[in-house]
Formats: sequence, C-alpha cells, structure tokens
Amino acid sequence: MSFLHTEADLQAGMALLVAQDPRLAPVLAKSGMPALRRRDGGYAGLCAIVCGQQLSTASAAAIRARLFAAFDPFHHDAVRLARTDKLKRLGLSAAKIKSVKAIGKAIAQGHIDLNTIAAMDADKAHDALTALHGIGPWTADIYLLFCLGNADAWPAGDLALQEAARIALRLNERPDAKAMVKLAEAWRPWRGVAAHLLWAYYHVVKRREGAPVQASVPGKKKVTRPPVKAKVKAKTSNKRNGATRGR
Repeated sequence: MSFLHTEADLQAGMALLVAQDPRLAPVLAKSGMPALRRRDGGYAGLCAIVCGQQLSTASAAAIRARLFAAFDPFHHDAVRLARTDKLKRLGLSAAKIKSVKAIGKAIAQGHIDLNTIAAMDADKAHDALTALHGIGPWTADIYLLFCLGNADAWPAGDLALQEAARIALRLNERPDAKAMVKLAEAWRPWRGVAAHLLWAYYHVVKRREGAPVQASVPGKKKVTRPPVKAKVKAKTSNKRNGATRGR
C-alpha cells in the first residue's frame, strides 16, 4: 500500500502508472505533472468534505470558514452537541447537520477510528467510511485521497474525473461511477495518481479548475423554475414607421 505524502511520491507513482498504461502518456504530456493536493484529515477533514457536497467551490468554502470559526478548537463533541439552529445559521442544510452530528457521534462512541482507517487499503477504508451516515462513496474517496493521501483511492463518482476520462480515452459517452470503477482496474494500485492526472488534464482541456465535483445523486431531481418572461415594451422609432421591440 502506497501513500502520496510528497511531490516526490506523486512523481514516482506517476512514472509507474504511465509505464503500466501507456495510454496515459499523452495525457500526462498535455497536462504536465500535476501538483499534489492535500488537506487536513480527521473529523475536521470529513466535515470539510461534507460541506462541499453538491455545492459550488465558493459556497462550500464560505460554509467551511464559518463552521471552523464557530468551533475553535474544532472537536467532534462540540459539533455533535451543538444546537441545530446554530449550525443552520452557519449555512449547513438539515441533511448536512445530520451528517456531521452522526459522524461525530460515531467517533465519540468508538464506532469508527479514523486512525485505523488511515492504515487500511483503499477498498476496506472506503467500505468502513460509507457504513457511516452522511458519508457516501464520493465523500469517502475524496477523504482517502486528499486527507490521507491513499495512492489507490478512486473517486469514481466525480463528475470532472468522468468527463476527463471520456475525453482522454476517447470514449463514446461519459462513464458513470460503475463504469469508472471498471475502467480504473487497470490502474491499481495507482488509481489515486490517475485521479490527480485526470483532474489536471480536465483543467487544461476544459480551461476550468479541475476540482473534485460530486456527480448528481441518482434519483434526486433538481428543482427547476420556469423562466420569467420579460415584458417587452414597444418603442416608437423616429427614423422608420411602425414599432420596434426593445432589445
């Protein structure tokens, strides 16, 4: 089992990954060597990822900042015992409040040990994390990759990774999470390195930040509102007869 703790770790893993799958050589040539991304782990790391579920980067960052400022030091007991209305004022939805409280309770009651998770292989750690309320596959894999540096973590449900894989491997359609799991089998034990590569590639080809973006939750419908029709006022033109529509 390997970890990505330093840039040198990522570079060594990248060399082995590309040797293992030469299809990725032109992907690396276009993207360049990606930078290693790491975040703090533990309960704070999990809460930070929960804050980012189904939100824009800016919105998630604002909520995280308010949450960590409200609890200093940030501890699972303080958050799980906090009043719901206090957490709501910080911008957390009811679902996310339930999640951060449930994770805090699981840690407090010894149902999960995040230090033990850090020593597990990617698949076992994924299963242990997703057994908790509020931690889905995407959250678990992002935690393993960014907070723990697990070199084989694979966020198969990540939208940016799916799109990058479609373009890089010239697939007919964007693969879903199930297809991404199958696709990445050839990259074990360096699937986390492949994720870093594909995010960097996404940034280059799409000219957007190649940040982790959770794909839509299956079965969850987006609420759409009908477009508001602007009232068009006719104005009289002095240069020609008849009315012209305001633009």
